[in-house]
Amino acid sequence: MAVTFHATRCAICDTEGNATEIYRANFEPSAFSPEVFSARRLPDRIHYRMVRCNTCGLLRSDPVADTTTIARLYQESHFDYGREVENLARTYGAYLERLDRHRTSKDSILEIGCGNGFFLKKAREQGWRQVLGVEPSRAAVEEASTEIRSSIICAMMQSRLFPDHSFDAICLFQVLDHVLDPISLLKECFQILKPGGLILCVNHDVDALSSKVMKERSPIVDIEHSYLYSRVTITRLFQRFGFEVKETGGVTNRCSLSYLAYLAPMPTNLKQHILVLLDRIGLGRMPLRISLGNLYMIAQKPSSFVEPSS
Repeated sequence: MAVTFHATRCAICDTEGNATEIYRANFEPSAFSPEVFSARRLPDRIHYRMVRCNTCGLLRSDPVADTTTIARLYQESHFDYGREVENLARTYGAYLERLDRHRTSKDSILEIGCGNGFFLKKAREQGWRQVLGVEPSRAAVEEASTEIRSSIICAMMQSRLFPDHSFDAICLFQVLDHVLDPISLLKECFQILKPGGLILCVNHDVDALSSKVMKERSPIVDIEHSYLYSRVTITRLFQRFGFEVKETGGVTNRCSLSYLAYLAPMPTNLKQHILVLLDRIGLGRMPLRISLGNLYMIAQKPSSFVEPSS
């Protein structure tokens, strides 16, 4: 695959350059494959060159692969985490309930990067009337249940996919880190939210203890991740585009013992033997409640927002 690379800009400061190198790139051309760009693959510690903005501290990859290549890789990516969807649905559902503190309607909700739609089912269970998802992976959409598949658009999120003021809430779970152009994405989210609408993000926290201790060996330092956020930088990013940030905090995840072992920093061969052993003795699916170094953020489009006249 012919891959071209381009420089990135700070999504907060909108500057190119003006950054300090944190980690050198360590990938080979073979990294650009659907296997590598599949969600929740076995961590392999390969990544782009990573830099930190000298002004705001936002961590980003620079340079990154072209958008056409990345879009194709996500379209062809695999769906290999079916065993974890119940735990993921419970985790994300708990943070969806926090929207009740701020919103007034459960009419319509959009999930960007919805996989096989497991969270959309959870949202329906919690009373949301219209649930819609966008997901680029054809394999993931094919795994969706028959009752939810018609609610998923198989595509990369893009402008004009939905009319302005369509949704009461938008959710992005472990998606924002992957986005090559968060500026365009957040502008579009602002447009398609109704005034007073809410956006909920869950993603990696670069300031989490696990990230600070493991540094370059952390699974969040990964070639799929274009940006890595802290509570401070994600707040500044959303405020830049007119959102009012209502809550930020750490996430308590529900996951299986096997998934915890899956993330652990150990040799791949040893990890695979441990995963097989856990399944053999029946402990692999044992659920745990644990902090995995993620953050959540809830932001709101001002209810007083009025579209400027043309």
